[in-house]
Amino acid sequence: MADKDKPWLFRTYAGHSTAAKSNALYRTNLSRGQTGLSVAFDLPTQTGYDSDHILARGEVGKVGVPVCHLGDMRALFDQIPLEQMNTSMTINATAPWLLSLYIAVAEEQGADVSRLQGTVQNDLIKEYLSRGTYICPPAPSLAMITDIAAYTRQHLPKWNPMNVCSYHLQEAGATPEQELAYALATAVAVLDDLRDKVPADSFPEMVGRISFFVNAGIRFVTELCKMRAFTELWDEITRDRYGIADEKYRRFRYGVQVNSLGLTEQQPENNVYRILLEMLAVTLSKNARARAVQLPAWNEALGLPRPWDQQWSLRMQQILAYETDLLEYGDLFDGNPVIAAKVETLKQGARDELALLDQMGGAIAAIDYMKARLVESNAARLGRIETNETVVVGVNRWQQAEPSPLTAGDGGIMVVDPAVEADQVGRLIAWRAERDAIAVEAALTALRRAAQSGANIMEPSIAAARAGVTTGEWAGVMRAVHGEYRGPTGVSQAPSNRTEGLEEIRDAVDAVSARLGRRLKFLVGKPGLDGHSNGAEQIAFRARDCGMDITYEGIRLTPEEIVARAREQDVHVVGLSILSGSHLPLIEDLMARMQAAGMGHVPVIVGGIIPDDDAARLTAMGVARVYTPKDFQLNTIMMDIVGLVAPGAAAA
Repeated sequence: MADKDKPWLFRTYAGHSTAAKSNALYRTNLSRGQTGLSVAFDLPTQTGYDSDHILARGEVGKVGVPVCHLGDMRALFDQIPLEQMNTSMTINATAPWLLSLYIAVAEEQGADVSRLQGTVQNDLIKEYLSRGTYICPPAPSLAMITDIAAYTRQHLPKWNPMNVCSYHLQEAGATPEQELAYALATAVAVLDDLRDKVPADSFPEMVGRISFFVNAGIRFVTELCKMRAFTELWDEITRDRYGIADEKYRRFRYGVQVNSLGLTEQQPENNVYRILLEMLAVTLSKNARARAVQLPAWNEALGLPRPWDQQWSLRMQQILAYETDLLEYGDLFDGNPVIAAKVETLKQGARDELALLDQMGGAIAAIDYMKARLVESNAARLGRIETNETVVVGVNRWQQAEPSPLTAGDGGIMVVDPAVEADQVGRLIAWRAERDAIAVEAALTALRRAAQSGANIMEPSIAAARAGVTTGEWAGVMRAVHGEYRGPTGVSQAPSNRTEGLEEIRDAVDAVSARLGRRLKFLVGKPGLDGHSNGAEQIAFRARDCGMDITYEGIRLTPEEIVARAREQDVHVVGLSILSGSHLPLIEDLMARMQAAGMGHVPVIVGGIIPDDDAARLTAMGVARVYTPKDFQLNTIMMDIVGLVAPGAAAA
C-alpha cells in the first residue's frame, strides 16, 4: 500500500449580499474545515458595472458578492490573512481589476505579495460561448488574460493566472469531446499569445501555471475517462506543440465544480446522490484526481443555498477524504481495458475537433462555430430527455413521490434581502464622495494610456485600486478604448432539419399565422445581467423550428430596450428568461413599460429559477405563464404560446 495522499482542497463557491456578510460566511466555512476560498461575485461586478448602474438594478448581491472598490475588497477579507490563504476568484472580464484589488488589500495587510496563492478564472472564450459576462471583443480580452499571466510571473509566482473553464461548456450542452477540444483550444490560444510576453526560459514554468476548471456530470464512468483523457492530451500538447521537457510543467492541474445542469427542481433531495456520484468521477482515479473540489448544494435548482446546505456538501467531501480508504491506494484504473478504450475514443474525438479548430485559425477565430455547435448539442440533449431516451429520475420517470421534508418550512433556500441593494449603493456613493478625486482622475488617465498603447494593464490597475477607482470606472476605460462586444447567440434564423415530432405544432403555428395575416412573431429577451442564455437559446431554437418568426438578440438588455424592440416589430408574444434571481424588479419594470407603450394586450411569458411565491407575484403583475426548470417539455411551451395568441387571432 502506498503512502496516504494528501486530500484535495475543499472549497465552497460562496458570496452573497454584501462584502461584510460574505466575510462572515467565509470565516464560518473556514472554521468548519474548508481549506480554500472560492469567491462568487455578483453580476454587476462580473460585467464591470457599479452597483448603482441602471443594468445592476435587481442584480446586486444576488448570485455573489458586490465588489465596487477597495473598501469592499477590504471588508470581504477582513481578519482573513491572505498570505496564508488559497483563494479562487471566479472572475473573467474584470479579472485584472479584481486581482488588483486583492493585491492592494494584501499589501494593506502587510502580506508578502510574492507568497499569495490562488487563481483567477480569467477565461473569456467560454464567456462568449456559454456564460456571457464578457465586456470587450476577443483580441483585447485575450491580451488582458496574458497581461495577468506575465505580471504574475514576475510578482506572484505561486498564483495561477488563468483557469481554463470548461465547466460552463458542459452546462451549455457540450459533449465530452467538445468539452475537451474547446477547453484545450482555449489554453492553446492563451499560450500562443503569452509566448511573446515572457522570456523564453520562463515559458515552461508559465505553461505549468495554467490550470483548468472542469465539470463532472452524472455519467461518471465517462466523466472519469474524460479526466484521464484531459491529462493525457494536455501532456501531449505541452510536449509536442510547446516542447516542454519537464514533466511537472506538463501536469494537468484542475479544480472541479460538479454539474449543476443536472440538479432537478423535482424531488430535489435526489440531488445529494447526484452530487456524490459526480464527485467520485474526479476523485477515484489518482492519476487524474482534482486538486480542488467544490460541490453545489442539493437545492441550487430552487434558489440560493443556505449556510447549512453548503456545509452538507462540504461534509460529503470530508467523509470521502477522511473516512474512506480512497487516498491510501495508487490509481485504481491503470491497465483496465474498458477504461483505456473509452479514454482513447474520447481523445480521438477531441483531436479531430481540435484539428478542425486549428484549420479555422484557433479558438478566437472559431467562436461563432463553437457557439452554434453547443446550441445544437444542447438541443439534442434536451430532445433525449423529452423523448425519455435519457432517464432523469423524478423528472421524466417516477415523478410520483412523497413530499420532501427538506423543503418544508422556509422553503429550503436563502433569499437576499432587497434592502441589500440600497445599502450597497449608499456605501458606494459615500466612497466616491470621500476619495481624492484628483488621484482618481490621474489613475484613470494612466490606465487609459496603458490600454491604448498595449502596455501591461496590471500596474496601472493596481495603482487605480489604491486610488479608490471603482469597478464601473475601470471597466468604463476598457469599454472606451476597446469597444463593447455582442457575442454570437448560436441561433440562426434558418430552421434546422430537426422537425420530426413537431408536425402538430407546426400546423398549429401555420393556422394561427394564417388567421393573423402574418407569421406568428415571438420575441425572446434576456433582461438584466444574467448571461446564462442556454434556456433562452433553446426556446428560440425550438420556436424557430416550429415555424414561428423569432427575434432573439442575446443577453444583457434593459427592459426599456426589450419593450422598444417588441413595439417596433409588433410582436405577438414576449418571452423572458432570467436565472439570476432578479426576476421581480426586472419584470415589474418591463410590465409597466409594456402598458405605457400600449402593449398591455401582448402576452408575456417568463422562465427561470422562480420560487412558487414569486411565480404568484409575477402572475399578479400580468405575466401570462411562468416556467421553471421542471417545465422541460419545450413542445408544451410551444403549444402554450400558440394558445396565448389564438384567441386574439380568432377574434380578428
